[in-house]
Amino acid sequence: MLAVFTGVTIAGLSRAATAPQMRSRVFDWAQLKPEASKTGERREVFDAPTATLERFASHVTTLNPGQAPHPAHKHPEEELMIVRQGTLEVTLNGQTSRVETGGMIFCASNEMHGLRNPGTIPAIYYVMKWFPHDLGKVKP
Repeated sequence: MLAVFTGVTIAGLSRAATAPQMRSRVFDWAQLKPEASKTGERREVFDAPTATLERFASHVTTLNPGQAPHPAHKHPEEELMIVRQGTLEVTLNGQTSRVETGGMIFCASNEMHGLRNPGTIPAIYYVMKWFPHDLGKVKP
């Protein structure tokens, strides 16, 4: 499964490398189109280079009760998730915690992480990932 994520990351890097640099702007929730997934839905927010990053990406996931978006994994980029609604059960390096509405989850570079929705309502969370220019130099 990790190879799939690596392929997505490499494809994303080449896409972002050719995209124009993201400038200051507002992202309107009503304009974020939901795409159905087998575990809920996903709204793409942005995926583009910035003045200081090779790539900065964000999306919003809606995770149905009892579902996990994918198996636990790790990647070189760092990731921040903010819970907008519901509850997430997150496992970070083998330690499991519950995160409620308003809580945040930080996933450090190359550390195992996974999550699922243990609740009875959909969990909605924002995901932000940043890819510095020297990401290839990050050691696991």
